[in-house]
Amino acid sequence: MFASAQLPQTLDKSDFKELEPQLRDDLLKAQLEMIERKDFSVIILVDGLDGAGKGESIARLYGWMEARHLVCNAYSEPSKEARQHPPFWRYWRDLPAKGETAVVFGSWYQPILRARIYGELDDDGFQREMMKVRRFEEMLANEGVLILKFWYVLPADVQKQRLKAIEKKKAARHVLADWSTLKNRDKASQTGEEIILATSKGYAPWFVIPSEDAEYRDAALAQTITRSINLKLADGTAKQVAAPPVVGGLEKRSALDAIDLSASLDKKTYEKRRDDLQEMLSEISDTKKFAKRGMVLVFQGNDAAGKGGTIRRVIRPLDPRIYQVHPISAPSDEEKARPYLWRFWRRLPRRGHVAIFDRSWYERVLVERVEGYASHEEWLRAYDEINSFEAELVGHGYLVCKFWLSISAEEQLRRFKAREETSYKQHKITDDDWRNRLKWDQYAIAAGDMIDRTSTRDAPWKLVSSEDKRHARVEVLQTICDRLKEEL
Repeated sequence: MFASAQLPQTLDKSDFKELEPQLRDDLLKAQLEMIERKDFSVIILVDGLDGAGKGESIARLYGWMEARHLVCNAYSEPSKEARQHPPFWRYWRDLPAKGETAVVFGSWYQPILRARIYGELDDDGFQREMMKVRRFEEMLANEGVLILKFWYVLPADVQKQRLKAIEKKKAARHVLADWSTLKNRDKASQTGEEIILATSKGYAPWFVIPSEDAEYRDAALAQTITRSINLKLADGTAKQVAAPPVVGGLEKRSALDAIDLSASLDKKTYEKRRDDLQEMLSEISDTKKFAKRGMVLVFQGNDAAGKGGTIRRVIRPLDPRIYQVHPISAPSDEEKARPYLWRFWRRLPRRGHVAIFDRSWYERVLVERVEGYASHEEWLRAYDEINSFEAELVGHGYLVCKFWLSISAEEQLRRFKAREETSYKQHKITDDDWRNRLKWDQYAIAAGDMIDRTSTRDAPWKLVSSEDKRHARVEVLQTICDRLKEEL
């Protein structure tokens, strides 16, 4: 998850200096209005890998906000008194009053992280702890607490350098949480992902902050807090308002930016690889092992990215009796009268069969988000609903392969014009395609968020350059064959 957080996200120091006065002004105005109105309180929970600069980031935040209405609560091992009470007692005790803000280090997630990483908490125990956390945070939200949770990430090599520097200082305030140091980095990252998947809700969202660049990190933190407080203030009631899942106002790279659109194949190489992979897919789909599984293929991407042509190359080697392609458009009146996932549940394949979705449930967080068909709260909570949906499919034995086919805006324009000029392709271009093109940047942001929030270990996204259609078709076939060989 959160592939974009692993990309270099930077803010030049001179640009930061220019931006800083506005950051401070906006943040302070939001805080002062919250203090005056006293409609809700704020909890800013800071977690993530050691060396990511959590303390430095909050120190700067103290310089920007009204410190008299800001408190920092840091938790380590529970005291003798705390052990005489329920585990959440010390967090209840320190809850900020309405109008006040509390920054939380070493939160209710720390004991769970530690126990999970050290093998003291099995899967069932972990799920029980997650349920307790969700209940606790939902209760706080219902009582007028705005909960903002930040997970700081760093590339491994940068973390290593920083931890060495911290160890040399031997300063009392730099006490390392051993669960998140280098020797446990992989376990910490995996457990962090599990926690974020389980507890990022509309009433208590997680924000993953790339922390290699201090200026970008702190600007992202401040802007996210400001936007979230302003959303809550605009609501006008004590009801929780879902905070935005992306940082606004900064140039933020998404996972889409990492796709190499120059990838291509010559015709001869393409035909050889295509034929080999189609033969492999035919053989695998005819095995007894495959007959015991179901497969769901999801195709999303830019308009005119070649989803239909790629799907035709996938189904060509398959027995027509075992697959069905579902082209997804606007929901019918019958479908609108039911939960949005209903129309996909009813199209799921039985064991030994394949369902191919040309667009899918992800339209909830793409078209419905950008065009306003789904409310802010509806599309924000859809990430968790989709992850749960796909986890249930995988748990039942389905193999879920998801593809994002990506092209440049220039290539899309060329393909649109070619469709208009070719009689047998004119049906592929509509007024909606041209309207959507005008919102290219909005769709790019929505797609980046979607990939970050729904690329899980069980159902990862495969990002495919489709600037060259031959490359895209082979890449998709290769991915499907590889996943089948791994799973069967």
